[in-house]
Amino acid sequence: MMDEKDIEEFHNLDKLKKMKKSNKYNYLQGKQITDEESGSRVYDFNGSRLPSVTTILGKTKNQQFLKDWKAKVGEAEAERIKNLSSKRGTSMHKFLESHIQGIGYDDLTGIGQAAKPMAQKIIEVGLTPISEYYGSEVMLHYPGLYAGSTDLVCMHNDMETVVDFKQSNRPKREEWIEDYFLQIAAYAMAHDYVYKSKIKQGVIMICTPDLYYQEFKVQDADLKKYKHEFLKRLDMYHELQFDEKERVDFDVQAFKEQFEKRQK
Repeated sequence: MMDEKDIEEFHNLDKLKKMKKSNKYNYLQGKQITDEESGSRVYDFNGSRLPSVTTILGKTKNQQFLKDWKAKVGEAEAERIKNLSSKRGTSMHKFLESHIQGIGYDDLTGIGQAAKPMAQKIIEVGLTPISEYYGSEVMLHYPGLYAGSTDLVCMHNDMETVVDFKQSNRPKREEWIEDYFLQIAAYAMAHDYVYKSKIKQGVIMICTPDLYYQEFKVQDADLKKYKHEFLKRLDMYHELQFDEKERVDFDVQAFKEQFEKRQK
């Protein structure tokens, strides 16, 4: 049975400031599916199946650190930690999504009760500079190339911004999270292309189970740099996935040249 403290905590998220919703962008909705052949996540937009940003980055990243970590802690322990982190992250995202959209939500499981204060920390600190938001859990795609879902598109400190929420078992260093920046850059590039926007900033909001909050921002020249780096990873992904004959319809170099022209 819930006591008065439990009831108070249940309503804590609802007491925090709600964000104003703007309908500036009319977001297209694709379908997220698992490709039967590869087992990878793909997005279907109008019948076109596109690889996810996370799949592209996962297939092209240096796996040595992960291999070393698994060798150190053991396969079983590594799998346990991975599953726990994934479930806690999913719950944290659900709390955040529900708060942003003004929907009542709670998760009374052990994992849910661990994730709830993490979400609250991000709401109290990370969401404060946001004056309005355009979409939560937004599916984005770059036609013919890739797709993905970003946690939030909003006006953050007077700049149109893509935001991603992350949970972490320990604090991060900037040099450890290059793929987070590449992910943000890919979403910004897709948003700008489809919706003719000018995303100026990416913000990564991270919280640990002991409620240590971190925020990493990428803007201007750095954001452009990460767009270029993502295109290199996209090229690498296609080289890994297809032989030259199968890649004949996909000219990444031509796409890069078009991208350069649009940046001028």
